[in-house]
Amino acid sequence: MRQRRNPGFGFTLTELLIVVALFAIMAGIAVPLLINVADGIKLGQATRDVERELQAARLRAVSSNQPMRVRFNCPAAGQYRVVELVGTASQPAAADIAADRCTLAAYPYPGNADKNVMTRPNNDGPLRTLDSTVTFSNVITLEFWPDGSAHANPTNVAANPWPPIAGAGTTVTLVKGSKSKTILVNGVGKVQVQ
Repeated sequence: MRQRRNPGFGFTLTELLIVVALFAIMAGIAVPLLINVADGIKLGQATRDVERELQAARLRAVSSNQPMRVRFNCPAAGQYRVVELVGTASQPAAADIAADRCTLAAYPYPGNADKNVMTRPNNDGPLRTLDSTVTFSNVITLEFWPDGSAHANPTNVAANPWPPIAGAGTTVTLVKGSKSKTILVNGVGKVQVQ
């Protein structure tokens, strides 16, 4: 005798289609959220990298007793580099312009291994690059002096020496899509992510 299957076991085609449709709806909701989280992670990582480079520039200025500049979008968009000021804060050398100082061909990293003050720059940093989807929204060159103070020339005029950052400070803003993060630098050289 043949046994009949009990209709209570298994799934019908309709039930399977309903489950597949629910999974598709859930995936449709989750994917944009996951992309948004991934964008936030990339922006956060880029912000922390820039903040660490600013902290390192200040430390290098104090420890080497030489003014250090942090140049953004240098030499191309999304790149940044810490460079030792050639000359002095009040009389920078003519070569200390972004178009020249940002190129690794003219000023390679590592620089002079002898650390001779006569063959400066000795403290230029490597050329750093942001994630290709992250950009700087406001571009301002910052300068850290040997006393740890921070200076900026927001109008990019030939003011020497650059004025100290006044008031609440100046910001470096990084953008990815519709999200942004800000790094605040004040006149005494304090660097913090907002």
